[in-house]
Amino acid sequence: MTAITPQPVAFIPPGAPEPIKATPFVWRDPANIAPRQWLYGRHLIRRFFSVTVAPGGVGKSSLTICEAVAMASGSSLLGEGVSGPLRVWMLNLEDPRDELERRVSATMLHHRVAPEALGGRLFLDSGRERGLCTATQARDGATINSPEVAAIIAEIEAREIDVLIVDPFVSSHRVNENDNGAIDLVAKEWGRVAERCNCAIELVHHTRKLGGEEASSESSRGAVALLGAARSARVLNRMSDAQKADAGVSSDPNTYFSIDRDKANLAPPGKREWRRMVSVDLPNGDSVGVTEAWEWPDDFEGLSAADLLAVQRAIQDAWKAGNPPRASNQAKSDWAGEIVASVLGMDAAKDKARITRMLKTWVASGALREVQHEDAKRNLRPCLEVGEWATE
Repeated sequence: MTAITPQPVAFIPPGAPEPIKATPFVWRDPANIAPRQWLYGRHLIRRFFSVTVAPGGVGKSSLTICEAVAMASGSSLLGEGVSGPLRVWMLNLEDPRDELERRVSATMLHHRVAPEALGGRLFLDSGRERGLCTATQARDGATINSPEVAAIIAEIEAREIDVLIVDPFVSSHRVNENDNGAIDLVAKEWGRVAERCNCAIELVHHTRKLGGEEASSESSRGAVALLGAARSARVLNRMSDAQKADAGVSSDPNTYFSIDRDKANLAPPGKREWRRMVSVDLPNGDSVGVTEAWEWPDDFEGLSAADLLAVQRAIQDAWKAGNPPRASNQAKSDWAGEIVASVLGMDAAKDKARITRMLKTWVASGALREVQHEDAKRNLRPCLEVGEWATE
């Protein structure tokens, strides 16, 4: 009879982490893999946290308030897809409750969201009443405040929260924001909360001082570890004076800002979107800024193929008259844009940027063609002639 040699059993001391094991991949039909659970556009997704970065005063708090109302009511107030209605908890750690109530009320009035549409799904708390500290830092390093995190988890689970918004991130911890290790510890903890509670978390963050430069998500204050751990990051930028001139809103007193989703690990980056802050008057006499959707003007809005055909005929007539239309808007005379302005009833000076873009589009489409033509001094100059004729 062969003796059986007993195999040694590894001793795992109490409290030690579980052994690390390599799990073989097993193919399964992708149709049977659960799809990602996007909750708001392609920014907020269950089991992950996302970040919104913006300079001060651009409108990030008003934006997230409007988005919270949209999600709680299940309404697409800003044109984003909403997987709702959802239960949303806003933790604003800077403003007092009455200011938050003004903003939410103004948002609901402006977007015509009735109180009953929220259905008790919106939760609002102020850091003035009860602060939040998820981590602290001492000489020996950063430490997660486990009781605080446990309290957040308990409330999310008790209220069945789908989306938690923390504004601003810097007020939710007490670690050195320039310490990558400490911020990574805090960020990963938020990721674990999102995983454990099957919710989406939005962390609102400030940018560093930019000195007039346009911000990106990497312009956020402090360590880059926060952005590294996030699954989606978007950045807000106030509309520049040059952009206002291009858009034709230079005299508009409202505030305009863009949204760029420049980090998107789980979806392709989206195109630049625009929002506008408008003033809403409350019955108590207060005026409150509210975010609404805004579309960049379409250069060809209101124009038809007949209008293009009229421009082409006028350009052809200019050639017949011996005045080839110049392609460059820097030309001292005979710029093709002056013909466009005359035919379409525009102002060649005020609408210069728009007309330049229109000509560029027509050249790209083949409706116009750039050619080299000798001027009176036998110098070659780029001019525009008719390409493929438009049909009405």
